[in-house]
Amino acid sequence: VQLQASGGGLVQAGGSLRVSCAASGRTFSNYALAWFRQAPGKEREFVASVSRFGSSTRNADSVKGRFTISRDNAKNMVYLQMNNLKPEDTAVYYCAAKNTMGRPSIPGTKVTDFDYWGQGTLVTVSS
Repeated sequence: VQLQASGGGLVQAGGSLRVSCAASGRTFSNYALAWFRQAPGKEREFVASVSRFGSSTRNADSVKGRFTISRDNAKNMVYLQMNNLKPEDTAVYYCAAKNTMGRPSIPGTKVTDFDYWGQGTLVTVSS
């Protein structure tokens, strides 16, 4: 599956932004999806994930109550709605996918738990 992230940009602290990821190439609903982020000089970290049909989600503690992951299987899209953004949310945001047919509904939170990656979109939060 090919993934293309978009929607990043510059936003002030306290503001909102939605990043999107378009998928193509395989049966979209076979895949759990996730967002990771990587800040300058830091390792890539898990942000949120969603199961194949959206019934289960998982969020990192740092974004709970502020970020919401969702998906639209009819459009082959996954979204990350980010509210109350903070300067420490500044990072390149990556979407990722894992085929979970016959497996636990949501993979783990490690980079190695996901097999397919998009190119990333930069989110900058100014203070």
